[in-house]
Amino acid sequence: MRLQFILSEIGIGLRRNLSMTISVILVTFVSLTFVGAAILTQGQIQKFKGEWYDKVEITVYLCPRDSTVPSCADGEATQEHINQIEQVLESPEVSPEIREVMFESKDDAWVAFERNFSDRWWFTEMSVDDMNASFRIKLTDPEEYQVINEVLTGRAGVEEVRDQREIYEPLFDVLTKATLVASGLAGVMLLAAVLLITTTIRLSALSRRRETGIMRLVGASTLFIQLPFMLEGAIAATVGALLACVALWGGVHYLVEGWLGQNMDWIPYVTTGDVLMVAPWLIIVAILLAAISSIVTLSRYTKV
Repeated sequence: MRLQFILSEIGIGLRRNLSMTISVILVTFVSLTFVGAAILTQGQIQKFKGEWYDKVEITVYLCPRDSTVPSCADGEATQEHINQIEQVLESPEVSPEIREVMFESKDDAWVAFERNFSDRWWFTEMSVDDMNASFRIKLTDPEEYQVINEVLTGRAGVEEVRDQREIYEPLFDVLTKATLVASGLAGVMLLAAVLLITTTIRLSALSRRRETGIMRLVGASTLFIQLPFMLEGAIAATVGALLACVALWGGVHYLVEGWLGQNMDWIPYVTTGDVLMVAPWLIIVAILLAAISSIVTLSRYTKV
């Protein structure tokens, strides 16, 4: 009988404040969609870094002929220059930061260049002598690029030290800013959801003050009186969270896995599995927001 009474009270409350309940569902849906999108975007950044940072190399280009860089004033890099650079890379101060070193001669560079660009009209104007010999260095920690940069930049025979992270960092910056924007919007929308839940529960409780007063007189406990109002907010917020989970799953499945995954399959993307891992947390957040809003509202603004 108690369960039946509580369920009937929840139904009455939801019907009486139908428009406010729908508003709570929609605002919770939008806010948690932004929360989920921010989490998935951060997960995407981590996937990018995990996939690409291990492949990132530092390329040390040696001086070619006719270079105008000051460190190439002596002309093309000689075997002596190469030996000196190898000694630096093998030194106790630098070697712990290095996982692997590969040397690419001018002939090796020409083979790769010919393979990639032989169909271009300007290819016939190039020759082996236009190529740079280079060292390709993989670091134990890609974040420690400056160690290699400091010891080799400006050294005789070195034209340029280039970190491949420069290619990826702009993308990471865009994704990070997108995460911050989504997080900011999510925070605003969550605040709106809390206010709407508070208002909805308050209106529901005020519309049933007579019934709750009678229940108090006959000895009903505070929890028994307040529980229907708390469950109303929790149900509305949970429905909004479920809609957010469905929207995120659909977006990842059709947009990320379906469209982007087919057109740019060399990039590791978040998957619907990641959405399913995030979904329970979104539902928990929705229930906690509703519970906190209900407790504050019923204890401060409504006399039951």
